[in-house]
Amino acid sequence: MEGKKGLLDDNFLFKIKPDGSLDRTKVFCCHCRCEMSYHRSTSSLKYHLLAKHPTLQGSSAQPSRLTKQVTLDGLRQKSMPASTTSKLSTAVAKWIAKACRPVNIVEDEDLCEIIRIASNDPTYQLPSRATTVKNIAELYENEKTKITEALGKTETVALTGDYWTSLGNHNYLGVTGHFFDCEWQLRSTALTVMKTEERHFASVCAEHFLDVARQWGVEEKVSTLTTDSARNMIAAARQLPFEHVPCVAHCIHRVITVCLHNSPFDSTLAKCRRLVGHFKHSPANSAELEQKQIAHDQKKESLAQDVTTRWNSTLEMIKRILRNVEPLRDALAEHATNVTMPTPAELDKLKKLEEVLEHCKFISELLGGEKFVSCSVVLPALCHLSRVMETSEDDPAYLAKFKKNFTAEMESRKPKMNIAWLRMATALDPRFKDLKCLKRHERPEVWRSLAALLGGADSKRPWKPEDEDPQPPTKRSALMLTQESSSDEEQDCTQNCVERYKAEPTIGMEDCPLKWWAEHQGSHNEVARLARKYLATPATSVPCERLFSLSGHIVQKKRASLSSENINRLVCLSNWLSDKTQK
Repeated sequence: MEGKKGLLDDNFLFKIKPDGSLDRTKVFCCHCRCEMSYHRSTSSLKYHLLAKHPTLQGSSAQPSRLTKQVTLDGLRQKSMPASTTSKLSTAVAKWIAKACRPVNIVEDEDLCEIIRIASNDPTYQLPSRATTVKNIAELYENEKTKITEALGKTETVALTGDYWTSLGNHNYLGVTGHFFDCEWQLRSTALTVMKTEERHFASVCAEHFLDVARQWGVEEKVSTLTTDSARNMIAAARQLPFEHVPCVAHCIHRVITVCLHNSPFDSTLAKCRRLVGHFKHSPANSAELEQKQIAHDQKKESLAQDVTTRWNSTLEMIKRILRNVEPLRDALAEHATNVTMPTPAELDKLKKLEEVLEHCKFISELLGGEKFVSCSVVLPALCHLSRVMETSEDDPAYLAKFKKNFTAEMESRKPKMNIAWLRMATALDPRFKDLKCLKRHERPEVWRSLAALLGGADSKRPWKPEDEDPQPPTKRSALMLTQESSSDEEQDCTQNCVERYKAEPTIGMEDCPLKWWAEHQGSHNEVARLARKYLATPATSVPCERLFSLSGHIVQKKRASLSSENINRLVCLSNWLSDKTQK
């Protein structure tokens, strides 16, 4: 039996004899039930507590001279300090937001066990869901404050925008902002993924974009809005007080789609789609294709089906079929099927089309970047594309027809691309300021427009000689003469700024235009201000497309009921944290 009176704060109790009396020579540990001899000294009992139960805090059994004698097991069981657990809670919240993980992952016991093993703290507990949500909200507010401060220091901001529908059938507007910081670093950041309830009429879309600009305090700083060429977006842009730049990548993809429809390639592409569907819709057929690829010492890869709304998907379908001609032919020969391989003549057609579409893919990817200047590259890229689409005597009739249709369709869409803005951006890029992508007679007009902008003229109205004031009467007051003289001096100064910039040698394509402007800003200060405005404009709405791809990772089927506020917070925070990591 066990006694009720003990030693060392009742950590040890005396044994009880059969007759009910206490055995003063025997004690047992209340924690591990270990029996020990007792001879009126507690030294051995204290050593037992220190060796076997070091986590007991404040026990009188722990003498001060032995506090440092802790075993390895005791070290492993020490709890982390509060500062460490706080940092760990913040890191978990940051990981959840950046990696698009669900918040309930903090309830995963296996994850908690991993952290316990790594930290040597068996008592550690992951923060609760409420604490994690609170930490994510604090991270969001902290990062938003930093971006707001950065936006407050810049003079102009360019926006991209588009609408997106979630799995819960809710509409969201995504907007990104693009600007230069004081060190000429191009900043691209998500501004919002806001839920919208109204129908997307032009007036409603325009008000949405204005609301976003007001929320971030940049309503007076917005220079351009880049969107796709949907009719409601174009109509909304007319109602906004800033310039509209249609997405060039959307235009190129639309031209490709129109030119391939009812073209000499149409029947061949239809045969390719049936071929791809035969292997993609059957696991057995797909496995046979993989075996044939291995037999021909080729890399195992699935076929790609083209989708009308997916850029460059037709090119990818063609490339994969051409890479796997022999495996496909062998796989189809195994079983009788209505699906047939393209003939040698049709394969030759696909090779010709691949060469042309490869240039379109290169340009769409070139113009879709967020970390480098893209607006000034549009006209040189389109000039390159027009040279590629020039027909030659070696071109078959079907390819020549496609090139002619492509050129005509692209030329019909160019006037809607805000060419005036693109020309100015090209002139302000030291790589392309020779304006070789323009016709010779168009180049002087660009420099006159630049001079007019430096002189404070309306940027939407190109400068022309007839815009000058008519000759004043012969009799003038002295004040008018002074103003006229001042105006002449300003015009001369403006013209000198343009001439000094034109005299600078162009830089190579491999050089960075932003680095050039950072080094020459002092000598071309007024022109540099315009460069900040024009070069920050994205040529495509790809930044918004990437934002919606990120949203798709967050709003999954298991998380389709997320509130719109949390969706906005998680998408923006993930974008901001990823941007900081890349830097």
